Amino acid sequence: MKTIPSFEVDHEKLYPWIYVSRKDFLWTNVITTFDIRLKKPNIEPVIDNPAIHSMEHIWATFLRNHKKWWNKTVYFWPMWCRTGFYTIFLWDINSKDILDLVKELFVYISIFEWKIPWCSSKWCWNYLDHNLSMANYESKVFLEKINNFTEKNLNYPN
Repeated sequence: MKTIPSFEVDHEKLYPWIYVSRKDFLWTNVITTFDIRLKKPNIEPVIDNPAIHSMEHIWATFLRNHKKWWNKTVYFWPMWCRTGFYTIFLWDINSKDILDLVKELFVYISIFEWKIPWCSSKWCWNYLDHNLSMANYESKVFLEKINNFTEKNLNYPN
């Protein structure tokens, strides 16, 4: 059975960062999947469900409305292990190419104080399961981690 590339990564060597998870073709276009890892797997406490749910709503709305990235964003979702997110962009790009975008996004979430987008029974299947203050906090913690960019962080560790 063919394995999933991200499952082949030694998670004991993963640190919070922005990794290129894979590159695929969609017809003639390259799409790049990023692993935006907020927590060191099996070491740091995971992000709680209400916080990751709030981050998801804010993040998705932010990307879909971004002046440069709105039409390059294919999909975005939280990891079920609750250590980060995956996002897919329509472009052949690397971590360095989205570093400023990710910083901008996490600054936005860290100071977000309005009603969580699409947070009502009409648009969200679990609208009562949100925590904006923890989403703010987790975003601040991640921003501190990614301020020390190095080239080794462009791809998964061997």
